[in-house]
Amino acid sequence: MSLLTRRSLLCRSSLLLPGLLSELSAAEDPLSVKRPHTPAKAKRIIMIYATGGVSHIDTFDPKPIIKGRDGTGPDKLMGNLFGAQPNRRCGTEVSDLFPHLRGVMDEVCLIRSMKASHFDHSEATLGMHTGSPTFARPSMGSWVSYGLGSFNQNLPSFIVIAPHLPYGGTQVYASDFLPAAHQGTRVIPGSNPIANLRPPNSTQNLQKLELDLVSHLNQQHFNARPQDSALAARIKSFETAFQMQQAAPEAFDLSQEPAHIRSLYGLDRKVKGPGADFAWQCLVARRLAERGVRFIELIDTGSRPNWDSHGDMKEHADLAYNVDQPTAALITDLKQRGMLDETILLWATEFGRTPTREGKNGRGHHRDCFSVWIAGGGFKAGHVHGATDELGKYTTESPLEVHDLHATLLHQLGMNHEKLTFRHAGRDFRLTDVHGTVVNDLLA
Repeated sequence: MSLLTRRSLLCRSSLLLPGLLSELSAAEDPLSVKRPHTPAKAKRIIMIYATGGVSHIDTFDPKPIIKGRDGTGPDKLMGNLFGAQPNRRCGTEVSDLFPHLRGVMDEVCLIRSMKASHFDHSEATLGMHTGSPTFARPSMGSWVSYGLGSFNQNLPSFIVIAPHLPYGGTQVYASDFLPAAHQGTRVIPGSNPIANLRPPNSTQNLQKLELDLVSHLNQQHFNARPQDSALAARIKSFETAFQMQQAAPEAFDLSQEPAHIRSLYGLDRKVKGPGADFAWQCLVARRLAERGVRFIELIDTGSRPNWDSHGDMKEHADLAYNVDQPTAALITDLKQRGMLDETILLWATEFGRTPTREGKNGRGHHRDCFSVWIAGGGFKAGHVHGATDELGKYTTESPLEVHDLHATLLHQLGMNHEKLTFRHAGRDFRLTDVHGTVVNDLLA
């Protein structure tokens, strides 16, 4: 077909089919807002993921260095290398690696008794994100999008801001067997966050005509197959992609933010190495939350280099510096805007690190206990849940599995984890598989 004939066809189609990108009814639209199972305490999740396995002993569950625990003895036991102090209001002790976060721990529910789903990076990362360390399953963000839909039809309901892919690759934000509309959209920090978002000016009108025609043909096909959820998701993806060309650039435009907010996040401070763009990530996350995005994940580093400090724990220092101020600022900013109560801010990693020295001055993988924390969303503020022994080797109080964490997060969003299911391959699947208990002790 010649370009002239193609354009003529598109023009005629557009005259007959105005607004076809919005033809899907609310019942057919996979991203329409859905009623939760129960009244929700929170509307959205912002998940911060620290790749590589952060040492709980040197961060949020600090164990002191005393005689025999400096890493030099025959058992190589090693306490917190960075010092620690309590928050002045709630008393929660946090490493000197995170002075800004320590200052807002009275807004945080700290869990010191998490148990990882695996001892290897990829499996444990997938376990934290999907509930399954061994099989491809939909991401938690996809489940939330599927269960609740989106407040903003001009932006994806699930956005992942990641300069590099973590362990597990794209599976950490994949929708797998859920409709494709619920897959995470990856954003890369910088001047071009979403590749190919803006079409050349000369082709914008032609693009609209092409999309109208494609949408019309898809809609005709769908009308004959109303149960085809994949096709409904495909139609919706065309619509969202077109609308994002207007909505996304505005959401990512931080020049609109006043100087005091940029300073709060440390946007203009000097940082280097992995996580250097994290202030940008956190401020964009707040802007996306304001604009109705349901699930936002921030990933500070990729599969290398990261928090996997086998050789020297000093690697934790630069990584912590890059993320500490922006993360604390996100809590403060959400609170001062009245958004923290309706936003779950989850900080997580895949597992902890051993209480014994490895290599020059590092630590190995440790799945038996590690720390995660949650701010906002109806979780107890200034609270510490669970405990580990004096070495940081085993949980001694209130152990939590990943399925329990997922069940509790869904509960705060108004979803019953046992009812949030999807029929696939002859059985009903869910984020928590056949496990998980809502942990009411975490809730205000």
